[in-house]
Amino acid sequence: MAEVLSANGWLSGIGRYALMILTSFGRFWLFAAQTFTRTPTALIHKRDLRRLLPQCFAVGAESVPVILVTGSFVGMVLAIQAVEQFKAAGLVNRMGVIVSMSVVRELGPVLAGVMLAGRVGGALAAELGTMNVTEQLDALRSMGSDPIRVLVVPRFLACVLLTPILTLYCDLMGVLGGWLISVPVFDVSNWDYWTYTENALETWDLGSGLVKSVFFGATIGLLACYKGFHCRQGAEGVGRACTEAFVTGFVAILILDFFCGLALKGLYEAIWGFKMVF
Repeated sequence: MAEVLSANGWLSGIGRYALMILTSFGRFWLFAAQTFTRTPTALIHKRDLRRLLPQCFAVGAESVPVILVTGSFVGMVLAIQAVEQFKAAGLVNRMGVIVSMSVVRELGPVLAGVMLAGRVGGALAAELGTMNVTEQLDALRSMGSDPIRVLVVPRFLACVLLTPILTLYCDLMGVLGGWLISVPVFDVSNWDYWTYTENALETWDLGSGLVKSVFFGATIGLLACYKGFHCRQGAEGVGRACTEAFVTGFVAILILDFFCGLALKGLYEAIWGFKMVF
């Protein structure tokens, strides 16, 4: 009898956990739908644009140093790890190609997104979570204001608009970091590094990374604001919301990178096949 009761308790616990996950999932997409429907008006009214500019500074300008350092060292690490293998294969003059393609296609967008999830996502969740705990969101509602339009939409738009620009900075510094190790340190030809990079790198490679970064920025903004709006009471709840915003955003970026990569690869093959036919 005791074993049956323990099994029932175990199953009921799994059911409660699954129900909680489904509830949170549905609540998040409702929150996202409310944000999407209010976003177009923010690009029209001057009052909403005035709210957007400070968020663009917080998300973009204040994140530049972190992005520059991250991109530089990623390019340098790639060059250090690849140079010996390329020398052994007699392909050391292609060093610029492997560094540039790796950074522009994958590492630049992903690492820029991860850095923003940690720096911006945590900050947004803490800010909105504190406003939720101190009942400032309820005060806005009582005055007839819409908290999502006033607080969420500017932050969401800032993440969407600034993440591709920060990704470009990360790409640039990654390529320069690879050059700094390849050419002055390992005596790779400067002409070979830039010439082969120019020939191999296509507009599609850069564009695919920027498309990914748009999705990463939207995900970071939505998850961080959602966690802040629905955090638990007290300092512990705000801290937990910050942690969940970063961890969930990091996992979501990796998952999105996989599916965006599949979709973009299929689109590229379809476009290439269309060109070959005509």
